[in-house]
Amino acid sequence: MTKPAWSRRVLPTSPFARDEVPVLPPVQFEVGDRVSHDRHGLGRVVTVGRDEVVIDFGASRRRVQTSSSMLNKL
Repeated sequence: MTKPAWSRRVLPTSPFARDEVPVLPPVQFEVGDRVSHDRHGLGRVVTVGRDEVVIDFGASRRRVQTSSSMLNKL
């Protein structure tokens, strides 16, 4: 029987040591910021909520979660 991966001890000299992934701070959006969305294209932030922003893409306005990996601040 093997132990689950999260309880295994990792030795610092091991060639199989896990690389630590840096945690990036969340992106803070402000009204007027230019953004790029993978599906909807370029847009401008109209309103900022707690966990979402409303973006004007020209032809439409969309509500997008700030944690979306498809949204990039320019």
